[in-house]
Amino acid sequence: MSSLTDRTSAARRRTPLNRSQIAGFWGAWAGWTLDGMDSFIYALVLTPALTELLPRSGYAATPANVGLAGSILFALFLVGWGLSFIWGPLADRFGRTKVLAGTIFTFAIFTGLAATSHNVWELAIYRFIAGVGIGGEWALAGTYVAEAWPEDRRKMGAGYLQTGYYAGFFLAAALNYTIGVHFGWRAMFLTGAVPVVVAILVLLRVKESEKWQKAEERTVRAKPLREILGPTYRRRTWVACILLTIAIVGLWAGAVYEPSAVIQLATKAGMTKNDAIRTASLATGLLSIATILGCLALPPLAERIGRKKTLAIYFVGMAVAIAGSFGWAFYLPNGLAPFIAWLFVLGFFGGNFALFSLWLPEQFETRVRATAFAFCTSFGRFIGAGVNFLLGAAVLHMHTLGVPVALTALAFVAGLFVIPFAPETKGEVLPQ
Repeated sequence: MSSLTDRTSAARRRTPLNRSQIAGFWGAWAGWTLDGMDSFIYALVLTPALTELLPRSGYAATPANVGLAGSILFALFLVGWGLSFIWGPLADRFGRTKVLAGTIFTFAIFTGLAATSHNVWELAIYRFIAGVGIGGEWALAGTYVAEAWPEDRRKMGAGYLQTGYYAGFFLAAALNYTIGVHFGWRAMFLTGAVPVVVAILVLLRVKESEKWQKAEERTVRAKPLREILGPTYRRRTWVACILLTIAIVGLWAGAVYEPSAVIQLATKAGMTKNDAIRTASLATGLLSIATILGCLALPPLAERIGRKKTLAIYFVGMAVAIAGSFGWAFYLPNGLAPFIAWLFVLGFFGGNFALFSLWLPEQFETRVRATAFAFCTSFGRFIGAGVNFLLGAAVLHMHTLGVPVALTALAFVAGLFVIPFAPETKGEVLPQ
């Protein structure tokens, strides 16, 4: 009884956050939310945008061409995400907040410009550069919150931060349900320019983390990339890269094709085009809410049973949910309701990304932390780009999206054999 009382009183005595830490968190969270919104806008407007732009580019807007072009453009977007590695060394050299603002500014401007596209080539260029900006936001936001928040609060801070990305999915679905249906895909891309305001606020209102300032004062200028690939960090760097690659492949296979799958199932059920689009938006909203719940449930679980066991549970959940939704429910005669029900499970275990926001900063020292975070996430995005291209080709060849997406469940099964090679950091403080 006394130990329970001690834990309760310790929870009540958590270190209070100062104004800069609160402002910094909300700036990072808002950037990550709008980042998620921006990423998912493309999945929601893919079909109408390419239906209009393909004929202007000399190609017929057949379902097969729309699917193939969509996969190629998304692969380019993920390559841009991969190239976002450049932000990590910049943040280790010049500070977290300035470079974080730069990432938000980049993806906002080029998402807005996508609304002006006259053909698929222009859209591809704008989405590629937006991807470079979007890809850097997670690494810098996660690094900043880990360093700026007190040790007794940063674990939940990682969970809170990760909810932003999926709140962005929900926001994109809400915008598509209202603006997208009535004003079209160009208006949707224009809403993606809003984060410019957040970038300015981050730059003006948020102070650098004390950990980075202290590390900067005592650090002889080193080469962080060489260090994270050197003997000290090599193993944990590559293990983290593999685990993040699996998470990214699963997330994008499920999330990117989810609206298309729902639209197909809704149309099959006899809904009109607009009703099918609205149903896809509602399904995306459900997926987002479930993922937010998964993000919030993860940090307490990771503190209780450890990082590695928690990731294993979430990976098993992802494998089962992907197979159940795309491999089974998608092919039922009346599969719309079962598919949407499975999306809730898929969303909850998609919260596995919150673990990386918590776990990656614990594995690297301050002087190389942003570089390591950016490198590990970027590596996964390059592989994810290739897998996405193969998925598009498989969908085109098999004339169905269910089976190809369902096969990505195997990546999570493989991930269970990689997790034991990662370091367990439960109970350890953030390295200086």
